[in-house]
Amino acid sequence: MTVPPSPAPTPPPAALARRLGLPGAIVVGVGSMVGAGVFTSIGLAAAAAGTLVPLALLLAGATAWLNATSTAQLAAVHPTSGGAYVYGRRQLGPWAGFVAGWGFVTGKSASIAAMAYTLALYLVPVASGAGDGAARAVAIAAVVGVTAVNLAGITRTVQATVAILVPVLLVLAVVIVAGLAGVRAPGPGPDGGAVLPGAGPGPLGVLQGAGLLFFAFAGYARIATLGEEVRSPRRTIPRAVLGALAATLALYGLLTVSLLAVLGPDRLAGSPTAVRDAVVVLFGPPWAWIAVLGAALACLGSMLNLVAGISRTGLAMAREGDLPRPLARISARTSVPWVAQLAAAGVVVVLLLTTDVLTVVGLSSFGVLVYYAVANLAAATLAERVVPGPRWLNLAGAAACAVLAATLPPASVLAMLAVFAAGIAGRALVLARRRLRRR
Repeated sequence: MTVPPSPAPTPPPAALARRLGLPGAIVVGVGSMVGAGVFTSIGLAAAAAGTLVPLALLLAGATAWLNATSTAQLAAVHPTSGGAYVYGRRQLGPWAGFVAGWGFVTGKSASIAAMAYTLALYLVPVASGAGDGAARAVAIAAVVGVTAVNLAGITRTVQATVAILVPVLLVLAVVIVAGLAGVRAPGPGPDGGAVLPGAGPGPLGVLQGAGLLFFAFAGYARIATLGEEVRSPRRTIPRAVLGALAATLALYGLLTVSLLAVLGPDRLAGSPTAVRDAVVVLFGPPWAWIAVLGAALACLGSMLNLVAGISRTGLAMAREGDLPRPLARISARTSVPWVAQLAAAGVVVVLLLTTDVLTVVGLSSFGVLVYYAVANLAAATLAERVVPGPRWLNLAGAAACAVLAATLPPASVLAMLAVFAAGIAGRALVLARRRLRRR
């Protein structure tokens, strides 16, 4: 009797190239955070928290620091792509990993849509005075362009991020210094507009404002998703995460104080383009282009990194069978997960065609807060703690994420609960079909 030959072993999944050092990883983190959060979410948070918006910023920053500590602890032990999706699977089980990964993919897709909308809000009225249709077209064009850059490979992504980040920081520095120095242009400033809807000053307003501002702090997760592309990840990732967060928190704090001084709480709460309005007050309408340039570059820089981050989490989920397997395909030429990147871009375009900027900011914050809640719980179970920190800090981070997510605007909470229910139901159905096939 002829013994049939044994099947060839399944080749291991293709690996990503390790090309990033500490400076590049910090740039990626800062470039991911300094984006639409600076140019849009401060006004949203001011509508919720009023004059207490600096307290909301401090609460958002404290939550981000707790999350960053847990992320650094996990990334040092598990230096692989996928972030909290991988951490949750390895420390808490497959379902926890799926919830984290689903929160990241859906929340960050909303983040990219919000950044693209912010780009359009700043750019389109100045460039052409066109309406909503033109703004959506500009936002979609930005997503397409950013995806093309990411498909060129991680080295070019870091180089492009540096080119974008430096002038953005210069623009924000000018606004901060001039605002705190009391510089004002002659004549009336821009109209304040209607105050954006929010919870109003008080404990709930501060919590809601912190939840909205958290949208601007989540870029350090991008560093964790680069676990397979960073040199010496156990040492580099923790330092890069905490370094990027510290720099961004200091920048946001100074900018918030400056915007309150220049615009006042009422005008700030009525402005989805607060930095542009501040530039008009400081230097006059002819200089509004400075803010437009800064917003355009900041949003493009954040989108540049987040599209890559989503695709790498999608890559990790596809490797485990939680998303379609083709998403795990990596380009042999550029070492990027090209199918996952194209899929992520497609989801963002759908959001741009069906939602608005206020909606996607709330959706983003909820999804990312759930992601970090899982990360904190996973960090609390680590036996090996390369990055120092007591376990109660991890649990405090999980609790803070849950509170901020629950106090977001009700429409955002309900919509994301439906998204999570759909994702969980879809995974349960896939698992049930797999069990039937094995029988």
